[in-house]
Amino acid sequence: MQLSEAKILIIDDDVDVLSAAKLLLKRHAKAVDIEKNPQKLPFLVTNADYNLILLDMNFTRDVNSGREGFHWLDRILDINPSAKVIMITAYGDIEMAIRAIKAGAIDFVLKPWENDKLVATIQTALEANPAPAAIQPAPGNTSEKGKEDKKGKTQTDTIVASSAAMQQVLNTSERVATTDANVLILGENGTGKTQLARHIHQHSKRSDKPFVTVDLGSISESLFESELFGHVKGAFTDAKEDRAGRFEEAKGGTIFLDEIGNLTLPLQAKLLTVIQERKVTRVGSNKPISLDVRLLCATNMNIEKMVAEKSFRQDLLYRINTIELELPPLRERPEDISALAEYYLKLFSKKYNRPVSDISSALIKKMQQYNWPGNIRELQHAIERAVILSQGKTLQPDDLFLKTTGNQPTTATGFDLEDMEKTMIVKALKRFNGNITDTARELGLSRAALYRRMEKYGL
Repeated sequence: MQLSEAKILIIDDDVDVLSAAKLLLKRHAKAVDIEKNPQKLPFLVTNADYNLILLDMNFTRDVNSGREGFHWLDRILDINPSAKVIMITAYGDIEMAIRAIKAGAIDFVLKPWENDKLVATIQTALEANPAPAAIQPAPGNTSEKGKEDKKGKTQTDTIVASSAAMQQVLNTSERVATTDANVLILGENGTGKTQLARHIHQHSKRSDKPFVTVDLGSISESLFESELFGHVKGAFTDAKEDRAGRFEEAKGGTIFLDEIGNLTLPLQAKLLTVIQERKVTRVGSNKPISLDVRLLCATNMNIEKMVAEKSFRQDLLYRINTIELELPPLRERPEDISALAEYYLKLFSKKYNRPVSDISSALIKKMQQYNWPGNIRELQHAIERAVILSQGKTLQPDDLFLKTTGNQPTTATGFDLEDMEKTMIVKALKRFNGNITDTARELGLSRAALYRRMEKYGL
């Protein structure tokens, strides 16, 4: 697409930046909208068809960490997974740029920008093909479906499915998708629960409506109702205007509640009321709003054990698991490893413009013998690092940084602090069955810090 045909949205808390960007881009683009308040992003993305979004990484609440920018990037991609987003910041560096692209942004620019360079970056982004979903596999080992949405755009989704275990999960999910039955997806971290939920949504009658993802493990108890149910102006100190919650954002579509096992009992009760009544009431209001949403949930925890221990409400479990799907860990479907590795090799070779085009049989054997405690997410990161650092056209065993002994990760020896830290994290993850929140608390880390270390060590 040419910039002259594009409709662009710019989100930044600096009015001067918005004015300058609009003044520049309106000479090149078909239409340019600007907005200072990122809270309006869900409405704008849901109700307008933007070809590209320029998104600031730092707003008034957060000085220079980029945390808010990543939050709003996730929200945009929840609503429209094919959205093209360029992140802008005055505090950028290479690490943040890589994080932004890994998180789904198509590019990254620093302000103050050079006008010609910004225009060129936007044109390049508009010409680029949208990135594929995180678990799309190599051709020939897929479950695939294409359909047109109301705007005439073709949607496709593919998931690795060569193993019998995955074929069974996919067959069941596609039968269930055509109904409005609530689905509970179980599985370890990194097995692809979010991708399976999206797969169900894309095979459903609601596929042309929003798919909204909520990570319940990252929402504090004090913000739970406002985030999910919305609030009205004046409901609390920072409530400066009415705001729809995530349930309302998913109107007509699907809401996916990830890490539902992390909810406390009081929050479970509030969620149960909404699910039973199919109505939501914004914080500070007494006017219920009717809901038309499909509910999908997921957890990596032993939910039946939690019910037996009275830490999860049985009546809520009955409501969310009309159908229960369990994703097998990667170590139980080694026949999928080769197809996944080849898919990610192709993806990252193109992304980083690297000449790597093949994987040796010795490396495939090494990968199939590895335990993959981080499942597909770990495999993805391992292949990405190997592609970036490899000096040849074929990946060899030495290119993949898996510290293994037999089928298990190596334990720390001597005084190698990195090995010791990795071993502690692996042990804590196993102790808490892969639950990120509990593991981070045990290690004295924030969830973000734990995720960084898991990525560093390929977990």
